[in-house]
Amino acid sequence: MPQTTSNLGHSNKVTKLSAAGLLVTLGIIYGDIGTSPLYVMKAIVGTKAITSDLVLGGVSCVFWTMTLLTTIKYVILILKADNKGEGGIFSLYALVRKTKLKWLLFPAIIGGSALLADGLITPSISVSSAIEGLRYFNPNIPTIPIVIGILFALFLIQQFGTSYIGKFFGPLMLVWFLMLGVLGFNMLQSNLNILNALNPYYAYNLLVNYEYGFVILGAVFLCTTGAEALYTDMGHCGRKNIRTSWIFVKICLLLNYFGQGAWLLNLENTTLEGRNPFFSIMPPWFLFAGIIIATIAAIVASQALISASFTLVNEAVRLGFGPKLKTVFPTEIRGQIYIPTVNWVLCFGCIGVVLYFKESSGMEHAYGLSIILAMMMDTLLFSFFLFLRRTPMSLIGFFLILFVGIESSFLLSNLHKLLHGGWLTLLITSYLIWNMFSWYKARKIRNKLVEFIKLSDYLKILTELSKDTSIPKYATHLVYMTSANSHDEIESKIIYSILQKQPKRADIYWFVHVDVVDEPYTMAYRVHEIINDKVIRMDFKLGFRMEPRVNILFRQVVEDLVENREVDISSRYYSLSKNNMIGDFRFVVIEKYISNENVFRFLPRIFLGNYAFLKTFGLPEEKAFGLDTSLVTVEKVPLVLNPVGRLDLKRLN
Repeated sequence: MPQTTSNLGHSNKVTKLSAAGLLVTLGIIYGDIGTSPLYVMKAIVGTKAITSDLVLGGVSCVFWTMTLLTTIKYVILILKADNKGEGGIFSLYALVRKTKLKWLLFPAIIGGSALLADGLITPSISVSSAIEGLRYFNPNIPTIPIVIGILFALFLIQQFGTSYIGKFFGPLMLVWFLMLGVLGFNMLQSNLNILNALNPYYAYNLLVNYEYGFVILGAVFLCTTGAEALYTDMGHCGRKNIRTSWIFVKICLLLNYFGQGAWLLNLENTTLEGRNPFFSIMPPWFLFAGIIIATIAAIVASQALISASFTLVNEAVRLGFGPKLKTVFPTEIRGQIYIPTVNWVLCFGCIGVVLYFKESSGMEHAYGLSIILAMMMDTLLFSFFLFLRRTPMSLIGFFLILFVGIESSFLLSNLHKLLHGGWLTLLITSYLIWNMFSWYKARKIRNKLVEFIKLSDYLKILTELSKDTSIPKYATHLVYMTSANSHDEIESKIIYSILQKQPKRADIYWFVHVDVVDEPYTMAYRVHEIINDKVIRMDFKLGFRMEPRVNILFRQVVEDLVENREVDISSRYYSLSKNNMIGDFRFVVIEKYISNENVFRFLPRIFLGNYAFLKTFGLPEEKAFGLDTSLVTVEKVPLVLNPVGRLDLKRLN
């Protein structure tokens, strides 16, 4: 039967440029990078004596970092690499893995792991930096309980979805950016010498001649940590909306950075003494309102990061990098999901970060080391995307030399953070990399253990079994989930289940296969009627962002087949058939496990052991396929590849 495509749930058209789209973009995309003025200049100056070289060099580094990395690399270049309108490192990997270069999975895994590790720091540092502004009113106020309370409430409401509060994100962030711009412009006029920072010489001078110049790059990098989010969330807003809104956002951010720089120039030869330049440029009468707006912006930034983490984990699972986790769709908004396991791991991880570092200044030391790894992986994968687009090799080489050079400098400058908290995010990143890679390798090992046979060799037996009244009928419609890619093949374990384990007589045998494709929101199916009204195969092609809700998909396809009079699903029992009752459907899922008969070498054994451990946190097979509301039988079968040899067994008289 011909392929039929469904447009349910998603349109592949990129969101058009509009005023509403621009407003939504402000609320979704710029939370992380938009709240960076809360802590960047404070981190650059630290406890050092304020000098014009330090301030002009620091602001110049911020300006050129945002221009080169955020604007040129991400906004202008990498946004071109859209996968049917979707972005992010796993979408980019899906675009380039057609090169058949297996090692490209490493940049994808490293980048994805680094972004997830960053999720433990962003909410913590953003909310802490905002709440610490209350110390301008009371230096002894305990900020930690307030920060933990806000974070816990934020993670608690994730299960209800964010469709309502999400409508306010855009206007709130518009107020935030306007505040940044106005405050910065107002303070900038107090010392126009700060405009000299536009000259890249001051950045060069800081890095080469200042005592701690190269180390300061680690603090400068914080100004661009949200750049990856511009790409990751492209599917929500569209490329044109991001590029257009970035002009406004960048102007507001730079005005604030230059305003903070002007305030610092006025304090030359002194130290900050615990003050934050961000709050210090606020007029006293506005300070309390400014703290409230900053806190709201920090919450929006955290919300965006949490939602991105859900999407990232879901993509990793669908691409075969992790166990299938319980996923909830709290609203009808496209792409909005909630993964309870990820939510609460992030929640208690963020609370742990706050309790460990206590101050945002401590979190600054841990922040940035993992995200620079993600950016470097984007650079590598994007270069292969350019290669696939047949871009001249000279341009690809220039792109690699420029951005690998810049990002390597940031990586080296961030290495000093290892001893001051950077080890934490690096440890989390490494653990996630190990889990993703070991899961991927274990799946490859398990797939080798699955034996496929020709379905045509058993069609006659299936037909005879279906008519054999000496065997009790198992179901009117018996549906098996199969991993065989070709409709001409089937797992030997399925045939064993039908014919030998317990002969299962049915009127119609259905074999259902789910294929995850590289396009994010594909929903299509194909039906092969192998034996008329007796053996039918159904193939679903689902994008890597789509959940395999087989129960719903199967029912919809069957309804279409019935409507087209391609299949008869009425009950075959006489008493029910004469009353036009629908036949019963029973699904069978084969759950494969590694038999103890196998003998593996050390490394494969480690991969499989970690696979088994991670699987305990995942969903059972039937729920992973979305069959939890159907009549399902789960059969466990052993997989054997390297069995133990014949044992030295002696018979006793």
